[in-house]
Amino acid sequence: MATHNDFGHWGEDLAEQYLIDNGYAIAERDWRQGHRDIDIIAVKDDRYYFVEVKTRRSADIQHPLEAIDYKKRNNLRSAIAYYLRTHHNIIDSQFDVIAIVAPTADNVQIEHFEDVPLL
Repeated sequence: MATHNDFGHWGEDLAEQYLIDNGYAIAERDWRQGHRDIDIIAVKDDRYYFVEVKTRRSADIQHPLEAIDYKKRNNLRSAIAYYLRTHHNIIDSQFDVIAIVAPTADNVQIEHFEDVPLL
């Protein structure tokens, strides 16, 4: 059985491939600003997508989208704002979530939630 971190990285790999298969280019992976991080920064049609990936073995206890709590949203807002300030060529962006539920490697469900508010 993979460790929690290995399972999360596996989910990020799946999300990255999903994005590539759907026409996105990957600009950054595991981008960090201090203790804050952005799992994937992708680009498609001159728009930047800041993507949080949540991977779970089951959605019975908590759906992956629900795992983005108030503290995580604040950290994401701060990290995205910093990235936008330091990369002056970005005009258009949004925040997306890719939720992966994978009880087994052969049974994987990927949901892409687009333009999720970070309120």
